[in-house]
Amino acid sequence: MYSIVVVPASCVTAQEQIRLAPGDTLRFGRTPASGGGRQLTIPHPCVSRTAGEITAAGTYWSLSNLSGTSTYVVENPEGAGEHIKIAPGRIGAPVPFEFSRVVLPATDEPVSFDVWAPRHDYAEAEGPDPNGEPTALAFALDRTKRYFLVLAALCEPRLRGAPHAPLPTVEQVVERLLPVWPAANRAAVQWNIDYLAVKLRLKPGPETAGQGPRLNGKKESLVSLALRFDLVREDDLPALAVAATSGAGR
Repeated sequence: MYSIVVVPASCVTAQEQIRLAPGDTLRFGRTPASGGGRQLTIPHPCVSRTAGEITAAGTYWSLSNLSGTSTYVVENPEGAGEHIKIAPGRIGAPVPFEFSRVVLPATDEPVSFDVWAPRHDYAEAEGPDPNGEPTALAFALDRTKRYFLVLAALCEPRLRGAPHAPLPTVEQVVERLLPVWPAANRAAVQWNIDYLAVKLRLKPGPETAGQGPRLNGKKESLVSLALRFDLVREDDLPALAVAATSGAGR
């Protein structure tokens, strides 16, 4: 039973996909390697003849960078910029993403191919222990509140597949939220952004004696934190298209 699926950039049919069972390896590079074995040919002058090797495991895969000079990047297309770098000569680097894009540097534009690891396993959620103290939530966000709509609107461009997209302005957030929040205006959205900065502990609350230094790049800090810890996910974005159920915030 296969556990890893490699999808070449030129792949248009399922028959062109390469399936690897646990323990299988796949070499990739500019020219077919000698000695046979499974391989993916990437005919680009900037790709090493023997560029790297993928090894399948049960629920993940590892990447070996056989180049002597190029760093490879493995992106999570669903992670709004999440990625890992594989240095030249690194052997057997584990890749944790369920969907990955391997990016190799090139002069015109990067060369890439996809790797799917669909056999990710998750532990079953256990109920609360009646004999112990409940675990506190690190970030307590209520997805029915207007502040969450503001946070989702700020994160939306990067969650839509553009990890380096500029963040929307306050005016653009207002325009995005008007269909679900007709009373939205610049002051209300800015109030919620300030509230989120306090709620997510990026700045002290108003009741604190020392207010600390001014927080520059507040929106960038909020979006970075939210995407890093999956506080907002792609499946939260439909909330921007339905009426909010609560009037929390302003």
